[in-house]
Amino acid sequence: MRVGIGHDTHRLEKGRPLILGGVRIEHSHGLVGHSDADVVLHALTDALLGAAGFGDIGDAYPDTDATYKDRDSSFFVRDTMKRLNQAGWKIVNVDVIIFAQKPKLGALKGAIRKNLADLLGIAMGVVNIKAKTGECVGPIGREEAISCQAAALIDHG
Repeated sequence: MRVGIGHDTHRLEKGRPLILGGVRIEHSHGLVGHSDADVVLHALTDALLGAAGFGDIGDAYPDTDATYKDRDSSFFVRDTMKRLNQAGWKIVNVDVIIFAQKPKLGALKGAIRKNLADLLGIAMGVVNIKAKTGECVGPIGREEAISCQAAALIDHG
């Protein structure tokens, strides 16, 4: 068994779509990035790549490559899962923490959890989503950014 940890942060900008864990969320601000800036799927991709010893998201899908410009981040997760499956790795569980002052995510955690389970091809029971605020401190608390941390446990065989 191996564990990987992933992290991502993107700044918020007025008028952009907000997508977290592949779920579009109604909010006045959205995340800015080379792809769709989904910090949840980016952190999850990083955790999976790290667990398998495949580097990180910047190695696998560099933001200098126009192929990934405005890309739906579910592509990164699906492609990473192909690589893991080809190498014989299976997900045991994933744990995700989303850091956002606003919007409040409590009511949305179930939808994000279901989408991640579907995307990864695993049971919802092995996917956990937590949401934390910035307690009005730092870029998260000032509503300038949203961040995510993810952990993935994988097993060979």
